[in-house]
Amino acid sequence: MTERSFETIAGMQTGRILRKLETSALSDALGKTGAMDHGIRCWSANSRMAGPAYTVRVHTADILMVSKALSECPAGSVLVIDGHGETNTALWGGLTTMAAHRKALAGVVVDGAIRDAAEIRRSRLPVFARSAVPNAGGAEYLGELAVCVSCGGLPVQPGDWVVGDDDGVVVIPAAKLDHAIAGAQAILKAEAAIAKRVRAGEDLASILRVGEVIDRKRSGTFIPQLRASEGAQ
Repeated sequence: MTERSFETIAGMQTGRILRKLETSALSDALGKTGAMDHGIRCWSANSRMAGPAYTVRVHTADILMVSKALSECPAGSVLVIDGHGETNTALWGGLTTMAAHRKALAGVVVDGAIRDAAEIRRSRLPVFARSAVPNAGGAEYLGELAVCVSCGGLPVQPGDWVVGDDDGVVVIPAAKLDHAIAGAQAILKAEAAIAKRVRAGEDLASILRVGEVIDRKRSGTFIPQLRASEGAQ
């Protein structure tokens, strides 16, 4: 078996693990960071998405490089399109969704608009974008493939892991992947234990020891001006 085959298998296993987690738990594990802004939402029939990023930055309102990026994007990857947040010109549609699905991409995230929304809504390919609009982009200008892009207010490097669900999209830097997975798994295990106690009739605030936290806050003295002056010393 070749090294590329081993990498492909490892990537598939990682994708399966991440799809079982929740973006909220992954964000918590990353220190309550990593989420694309709320404007990026799922438009297709399936929001569960996880894969390494393949990136493209297009010229505003221009689709020339989108088909090229789709052609170059490996199976199992998430195609991340930096469309500069332009919401009045579609960069993605029904044909590209069909092609991406047949190519077995893990999903698509467009910082911009789509069209053919009814067709995309029936697709099992996860497609995230800001808006839907009938206008199509032109095909005149070059862009950049496999570079650091901006999508949903976050930098996305090629190879970063991109995870989606009904809450939105989280980007995990490749160097933090193991940390994020372990943290999210621990968080979900703890939440499951809390949920079991709530179903048994326990008070949530008591389980979370909220009263103790409030008492500590009340007993402490916080003077913003003093804190600022201490930090300046």
